[in-house]
This record gives sequence, structure tokens and C-alpha cells, in this order.
Amino acid sequence: MRKSRILVLFGLLFCTFLCLNPGFQQFVEFPEQNLTQNQQLEPQFHGLWARIIKEERVVSNPTISVSSRGLDSGISEKIDVVYKLFGIFPIRSGEIEVMPPMKLIPGGQSIGVSLQTKGVLVVGQAAIEDKAGHKVFPAKEAGIEVGDTLLKINNQEVRTDQDVSNAVNLAGQENGVAHVIYKHQGQILEKFIKPLFCVETGRYRVGLFVRDEAAGVGTLSFIDPVTKQYGALGHVITDADTNQKLEVYNGKIMASTIYAIQKGKRGHPGEKIGSFVTNSSFSGTIEKNTITGIFGKLRGQLANPYYKEAIPVGWESEVKEGPAKIYTVIQGEKIEEFDINIDRVMYNRTDSKNMIVRVTDPRLLEATGGIIQGMSGSPIVQNGKLIGAVTHVFVNDSTRGYGVFIQNMINEGINNKEAA
Repeated sequence: MRKSRILVLFGLLFCTFLCLNPGFQQFVEFPEQNLTQNQQLEPQFHGLWARIIKEERVVSNPTISVSSRGLDSGISEKIDVVYKLFGIFPIRSGEIEVMPPMKLIPGGQSIGVSLQTKGVLVVGQAAIEDKAGHKVFPAKEAGIEVGDTLLKINNQEVRTDQDVSNAVNLAGQENGVAHVIYKHQGQILEKFIKPLFCVETGRYRVGLFVRDEAAGVGTLSFIDPVTKQYGALGHVITDADTNQKLEVYNGKIMASTIYAIQKGKRGHPGEKIGSFVTNSSFSGTIEKNTITGIFGKLRGQLANPYYKEAIPVGWESEVKEGPAKIYTVIQGEKIEEFDINIDRVMYNRTDSKNMIVRVTDPRLLEATGGIIQGMSGSPIVQNGKLIGAVTHVFVNDSTRGYGVFIQNMINEGINNKEAA
């Protein structure tokens, strides 16, 4: 009996020592990751440690991926892994998700992006001069701020800047008060604003600059050959003046052609200068504007000359530091392949800044100075797998920037999962 107590006490002391030891904590740090169904979780301990520390694995309830992909739909399993000292005392636990296989066609095409917002975005305040010569801001004084979105004026939906102008002028003519319903920091609010007659324009105004659409050039990241769904840009579209996420009411993408490059330099990001192709061979809807890019469905013909068939998706756990390729357009509509290096991988982040990439290709450095605006969305391929897309450039070092995991784009944009 005494020996048993001594053994138990020794075991507890030994367990406490190991748990408090920084070196041991690092040694047993759980490898949180995602695996594909053809990968195996490697044992973390070998030799003597494998005898002292026992590993237990339990498969949780599977999650069925529900989509229109037919045979490509898969089952995502979760494995609970627990490490126990002598098979008794838990030391560390965690969860690993086994992902179903998926194949996508890398993009690289230069695209023109045009979208109309839900409501009309307030991008500035405009003074109105009253009869006494004083500058007045009726909307601002009522509480309307830059970044707010106008939704209705006198119970009429407003979708364009002209809708706002007409509704305000009519309110001023009829009863002198505009009932405005708007969104402020996610909340729906309402205000009553008295429009002021502007001698300069001959119309009633409330003193706002507004915008109802946005347009620009970016890069297509991938296409699903089965569903024709696409992902592009790798980051959210925001308003240039307010930096607010744009809520999409209607939008489309089409081919664009690049006719000039403004090279990037320290403190000044470069830019692709392009125009929309009138008779585009493809077009697509914009159904989502998310933190990891824009998503929708494509129509028409488009191809990547380097990848005529879909290639496997590389999940988060498969992304490694080291060389990779990106595909983008720097002249006309021709997709080209360039060398980069993945300098750092930041696992388990769910935003659009999951890895730091550095341009190493001399030809791309000569042409653009590195990563430039309009290159966002350029697909990243490593070891034959589509692993991500370029998203941002470092303002003070145009040779480097961020990339997003393709896994995060899929989860935000095209995956539709339900628990079975």
C-alpha cells in the first residue's frame, strides 16, 4: 500500500515537472492542422518518449459537404488527439480535420470588376450656403456620417446617387422634411433631415457626397470546372474614400487588358493600368464580397495556358516555406508564370494575410518592381497544388506582400457545409 502511494506521488510530481518545463511544453506542442484524406498524421514521439507518452485518437462525427459538385462532394472528418503521460495523465489535446479532396483550375486572368452597392454610400460632407451666406451641413448636423449607407428616403429605396438627389429635392419641394433610413456601423437607424435650397444648383440638398458603385482591375484566382464558381482578388473590396466594405447589390466581372505598368517603389505601391474588354470572352456575377475575395459564377470561355485541367487544392497544412509560382498578366491579356518565395506561413489565421510572399523572378521585378495593385488574386501554386493567392503589397517593400490560403477562400466563398 505504501509503495503504491509512493508511485502515485512520484508520478504526479514527474507529471507536474514535465508540464511546467518550457522545453517539454514546446516538445509536445500540438500540431493543429488540416490533412487531406490521403495524408496520415505522423506520430509525434519516438523511442523512449513513445513508451512514456501514449497517444489516443478518436474520430468525431463527420461533416458532410453539401453542394452541387456531385461526385466531388466529400466528407470532412475530425480527429480528436490526446497525449497522455503513461497513458493516464492528459498532457495535451487538440483536433485535426481531414479534408475531402478537391481540384480547381488556377486563374491568372486579368479581370475588370464593376459592382453596385446595396444602398448608397456616404463618402463626404458638402456645405450648402444658406440665404444669409452661412455654410450649413443639414445631414451632418442630423447625425449622418461618412461611411453610412443610405437605404430609403421617404419610404423610397435609393440605389443610385441620382435616386438620392431626386428624393431629397422632392422632399424639399413637398413638405420640407426628408425621412432617411440608413445603416450606421451595422445598425439600421432613421433621421429626419430638413433639405436646404441650394442657389448654386437650383435644387434642395442635404449636403452629402455619395457613391453607388465601384470599379477596378484585379486577377482571377480559381475556377471550379464543375460548378463554374470562381474566386478572385483574395481580399475584400472597400470604398476608396471611407475604407468601408462595400455591400454588393449587383456586380459583374469581365476580361480586362493591361496596357501599362506603374512600377512599385518604397512608399508608393505600383499599379496595373488596364481597361475592360468590350467583347469579353467571359463574364461573371459577383455574389459575395468577403474578407478573402469576391465570388460568383462564370459564363463563357477562359483558360490558363499552364493548366488545361484542374489541379489539387493544397490545404493549410500543406503550405510550406520555400519556392512557389504565381500566375498573372502584365501585358495585354497574356497569363505568365513567375517565381516567388514563401518566406513565412501563419497557420490558423482566417483572414487574407496567411503567408508572406516575396517576388524572386528577375523579369517580374524589372517589369513591376514586385507586387503591385491589380495583381491581387494572382494564384499561388506550390508542389503542383493550388495553395493560395496574392492579396496585399508591403508599402515600404514592393518585393514582398501577403497571400491568402486557398482553403480560406473556399470556406468563405464556395463551401456550403452542414453537419450530418
